Amino acid sequence: MQGVQARVTPLVFSGRMKIAFIGTHGVGKTTLCYDLAAALKKRDLTVELVREVARECPLPINRETTLKAQAWILHTQIAWELQAEAKADVVFCDRAVLDNFCYMRRAFTGAPAEAVLQELVRSWTKTYDVLFKVPIVGNPRFDGVRDTDLKFQREIDGAIEQTLAVWGVPHVPLDPARRGEWGALVLDALLPRLRPQELLFPEPGERLTTTGAPNA
Repeated sequence: MQGVQARVTPLVFSGRMKIAFIGTHGVGKTTLCYDLAAALKKRDLTVELVREVARECPLPINRETTLKAQAWILHTQIAWELQAEAKADVVFCDRAVLDNFCYMRRAFTGAPAEAVLQELVRSWTKTYDVLFKVPIVGNPRFDGVRDTDLKFQREIDGAIEQTLAVWGVPHVPLDPARRGEWGALVLDALLPRLRPQELLFPEPGERLTTTGAPNA
């Protein structure tokens, strides 16, 4: 969204870490989460992945969503994150409560409960150690769950950008021009602070350090 300046988190962590990838649907968050979880497990870290909760929702989602559906997603997301944090050194979240909130706002009607849900989301957003904002790099593909309407995809992306700016949420925006390097760039940001075991027997083409450009 033009006119919105990204606020970049200083990436200062202590103890366990919870990292979320935020953005509209169909931009590659899920693939990125799985790739990064596998990379950290190779380095002898315990990792839990919080899957996209909306895929398990028994109520309508996408453009047909309701306040009840989004409230179910919000509370289930929080419960899954709490469960994951109790098990692992690092938790990767395929979405955060913030972008789920942007879908929720479509269903707002002015009911008093909506203000309570918004304050819950703002408060819970502070529990993430870092948010990586994944940009749109192509059209969404049908996967049996998510909406493929381009206008809807971009509407949600704009709502996320606006919410980040209005709430002043620190985050790291990923460069759409460097999509092939996203995983390496995130690892470069995280590994110096996690200090995991180095790969003793890396696969061909897999770098041992986190400095320099990623291998082709």
